[in-house]
Amino acid sequence: MKRIFITGALLTLIFNNAKAQDDKSEIDSSYYKNRKLKVEEVNFVTGYYTQNGNNSAVTGGIGSEHLTDVATSIDLKLHKKNKRNNIHSFNFELGVDVYSSASSDKIDPTTISSASMGDVRVYPSASYNYNNVESNYNVGGGLSFSKEFDYTSYGSFLNYSKASKDNNREISLKFNVFFDTWKVILPLELRPPGYGSGSENDKNLVDNKPRNSYNLSSSFSQVINKNIQLSFLMDLGYQEGLLGTSFQRVYFDNGMERIEKLPSTRIKLPAGLRANIFLSDNIVLRTFYRYYTDSWKVNANTISIEPVYKISAFTSFGLLLRIHHQNQAEYFKPISQHSKTDEFYTSDFDLSTFDSNLIVANARFSAPNDGVLGLKKINTVELRYGFYHRVTGLSSHIITLLLKFK
Repeated sequence: MKRIFITGALLTLIFNNAKAQDDKSEIDSSYYKNRKLKVEEVNFVTGYYTQNGNNSAVTGGIGSEHLTDVATSIDLKLHKKNKRNNIHSFNFELGVDVYSSASSDKIDPTTISSASMGDVRVYPSASYNYNNVESNYNVGGGLSFSKEFDYTSYGSFLNYSKASKDNNREISLKFNVFFDTWKVILPLELRPPGYGSGSENDKNLVDNKPRNSYNLSSSFSQVINKNIQLSFLMDLGYQEGLLGTSFQRVYFDNGMERIEKLPSTRIKLPAGLRANIFLSDNIVLRTFYRYYTDSWKVNANTISIEPVYKISAFTSFGLLLRIHHQNQAEYFKPISQHSKTDEFYTSDFDLSTFDSNLIVANARFSAPNDGVLGLKKINTVELRYGFYHRVTGLSSHIITLLLKFK
């Protein structure tokens, strides 16, 4: 099922400068004490998202896109150093999304509220990372799980990164895989006799189809000088299985109605360039450009600019502006414009040609020693508000709160 999920994310780049021992024999194990696993930090993120629009794919590209989502996640980070000061890190996360969707309620318009109008998504994950400070590399991996009304997902990843001795260069690789199973829920009028609705109270069965996703990400970062840092990013993604959404209607030019049909494979290739520029002691300019293309002939360009003003070492304000342009997939047409001879067809405006912009205001407060607002356990508070607008008429608001406990 098409969903818009909101999750809070905290991205931190840390360069560790540690002097390695030249010879293992220099370590006297008689003075070594077992170092226990310690809590490094706990992150609590919660957000509220709401959107409105008039191009619902559930009803063929017209109709309400109203949706609300409340997302909350708790992230626990643990670490332990061995006798050579190399770091073993463990990360555990539990996320929960609670949402309601007006468009999903139109799957079965004869009911007051269909089974998919509101739902809860639960997504726990666990990961491990090993940081070798002597050789300046990281290696790790993790597992994830996600469950909601009409799909179940199992995921895993492996990552590796290597920094130069002076920490001015770093290369990283990450491989993700997701194995999803979807309930094939059909619009009421297109269900064969005896086909179920997907509701827990419906004894009639529905089909289940797989969707598998594979993604290889790579990045290279370079410190140009004390004021400029550049990063080059490239991904290669491949999907197979049920890539269309089975309850999204498509209306043809002859009045015929079918469910969305898209190819069973998709290759994605985004590439980007990120530059962080220190304009002064108090102002950092973060810029980003990404080009995206895929095998469905979707092409897109994204540019973002984010100036951050630091009032002090522990307080900062930022304003992000992102501009995006996308050319439509070859299988997209608005309502009543598809021909019965089309092999693939969709009226989902996420695959249409459009321009969009995003504005985000961000405030961050840290107090490593005394705690924020006198609460010593709270190391950081971050509040973020975002407004998104698409020329097709879709608009959304999101407000997110982060609390970091040390």
